[in-house]
Amino acid sequence: MTSDVRATAEPFGRRPPILARLGTWSFLHRRRAIAAWLLLLIAVTGIARVAGSAFRDDFSGSNPQSQQAQALLARTFPADAGDHAEIVFHAAIGLRGRPAGRIEALLRAARLLPNVTSVTDPLAPAGAPQLTGDGRTGYAVVQFDRTSDRLPSTGPNGLVRLAQKADSRRLHVVVGGAPIEKVQKPTFGKSEGVGLLAAFVILLVAFGSLVAASLPIATALFGLAVAFGALDLVSHGQTVPTFAPELAALLGIGVGIDYALFIVTRYRERLAEGDAPISAVAAAISTSGRAVLFAGCTVVVSLLGLFVVGLPYITGAAIGAIFAVLLVMSAALTLLPALLGVLGPRIDRFAIHRNRRRANTESTFAWRWSQTIQRHPRVTGLAAVAALVVLASPLFAIRVGYGDAGNDPKSTETRAAYDLLTHDFGPGDVGPLVLAAQLPRNPDGADALIHLTTQIRHLPDVAAIVPPRTNTARDTTVVTVIPRSGPQAQRTVDLVHAIRRLASAPALTSTGLHALVGGETAASIDSSAHLSHRLVPVIVLVVALAMVLLLTALRSPAIALKAAIMNLLSTGAAYGVIVATFQWGWLGHSLTNGRTGPIDPWIPIMLFTILFGLSMDYELFLMSRVREHWIRHRDSQAAVTDGLAATARVITAAAGIMVCVFASFALSDLRPLRIFGLGMATAVFVDATLVRMILVPSIMQLLGRTAWALPRWLDRVLPESQLDGAGPVRANAA
Repeated sequence: MTSDVRATAEPFGRRPPILARLGTWSFLHRRRAIAAWLLLLIAVTGIARVAGSAFRDDFSGSNPQSQQAQALLARTFPADAGDHAEIVFHAAIGLRGRPAGRIEALLRAARLLPNVTSVTDPLAPAGAPQLTGDGRTGYAVVQFDRTSDRLPSTGPNGLVRLAQKADSRRLHVVVGGAPIEKVQKPTFGKSEGVGLLAAFVILLVAFGSLVAASLPIATALFGLAVAFGALDLVSHGQTVPTFAPELAALLGIGVGIDYALFIVTRYRERLAEGDAPISAVAAAISTSGRAVLFAGCTVVVSLLGLFVVGLPYITGAAIGAIFAVLLVMSAALTLLPALLGVLGPRIDRFAIHRNRRRANTESTFAWRWSQTIQRHPRVTGLAAVAALVVLASPLFAIRVGYGDAGNDPKSTETRAAYDLLTHDFGPGDVGPLVLAAQLPRNPDGADALIHLTTQIRHLPDVAAIVPPRTNTARDTTVVTVIPRSGPQAQRTVDLVHAIRRLASAPALTSTGLHALVGGETAASIDSSAHLSHRLVPVIVLVVALAMVLLLTALRSPAIALKAAIMNLLSTGAAYGVIVATFQWGWLGHSLTNGRTGPIDPWIPIMLFTILFGLSMDYELFLMSRVREHWIRHRDSQAAVTDGLAATARVITAAAGIMVCVFASFALSDLRPLRIFGLGMATAVFVDATLVRMILVPSIMQLLGRTAWALPRWLDRVLPESQLDGAGPVRANAA
């Protein structure tokens, strides 16, 4: 072992860098390192299994008017404080005939379900508005005592079973509503499996060995498994949405495989150059491992920007993504060296083809490509910028808002219920607005409420108003407003704002009447507005923090600024593609389930933070190798050419893996994950082609030696990162 330690220390002088020592320790004590990870996995997973998870889609926060209305109803109408589901019936012969007995039996059983406070009857005289004129379609409203995020699944699941049992050829029965959507979430694993299979194929082609191709996937999955257990535990103390595990998987698989890929690639390069396995591990961790450390920290710093949003569920989703990145990064830096220690030089076993190494970098396509770009930097750079601007142009027409059940797959119960209701009753029936009015103790309040409801009835987008209901204390009245448009339509958003303007008129508020617009649709509108207002502060914070980290890593203000601008362009291109696809429907109905709609408001803000961090990843991997050549030769043009040639193959493989993993999420049954996956895949593809292959060499050629200029005062302030593993070098020495 002493000779191994001496062999490790020789390339670095007397004392190897910290990361080299960490990799060496994991290599030498591989059994302990692997055992430690196994114990961590068993402990976290075991505790999480015992404690269970407490994920909930609570999109409230910042105390908007809809949340105030919900709190008022919880105090004054406790039986109506929760969400409701709909049981939709359809019979070609009419519901009042033979199907009536089965309908009444189902409604009686539904009233006995847990957390159900009331069930309306479309066949009763009071339920006439819930029955079509021809009597063939009707719906019952099942009121729960809790909102969907706090509602146990027993009641909604029982309702689904009752509907499925009653469904027949003569009587079609489906259920919909927020409580049903909660219990009918798609199973986890379908899209992730497709992405992993594609990633393995790319790794197999890149490495030519089954063993080498398996290492990055095994490392990423190990770290991600621990992250899942940690996320289950976090959900008990922090609001974590149900999509958080899928988001963590999307990010953890993508970056985890890439991080391990960069380290394994450098390790195999050093082995091919004749290094001993332990020296190759030390060199790989001290160079590529350093880039992985900074890249992972950049993604984490970007995700921390989501804490500025101030919504608990966004914070919970960010925590899950941060856990995934930190754990897969830690696995790449500690578990992977231990696995390499087990394999040693046998990493290329079970080869499917011989990996031929080129004699020199000048013979590679990337080297010749970079030379071509650098001979015409202005033309190629402007062409790439123009392409990015064209892709990003639909961004200016983006409309944010939560989708409704009409965006669900056509095979789901919720989509079937939505289609029946909108076809026979109108789209507004699936998303009614709730007007909660707190009455004063003087008689003027009742008159003011009548005047308000009259004004609302005459609004052009109001289809109907359900008669008001007053509580036993006679201090609160509930009025249900049925819009003509669906929950995700812009007309519904305008209607909510119009009703709120009428309710806040001085002539009404002076009487003591306090009216609030709430309900699921209004809550979605309020959440969208809050997230839209927070987008700019998050962008400013993330860009500033990422630039500081990149400046520390590469010690170049010009490169940090260049990276920020290029990353904004690639992120804008991703926004443009998802708007054109899901809002305009340009790529057909396969991704949109046959219906276009707005972009969920949390997607732009979360997409930006993650994409900006990932784009900085590629910037670090590429520019760290460019800086390596710059430090050694002081030739800026050759540094870019050689750096691009040295990293093109591995960055292409890494980008291909990420594109496959992210694009596989477009196969998800959840529309938000489809949008997210397509946006991520687009941004990574654009970043690895237009940005890295064209913009980087063209801009670096135009900057020349000034790209590495660093003011003396900033040189003294910045800490030495030694990102390239070549030791501290002062930029002003050039």
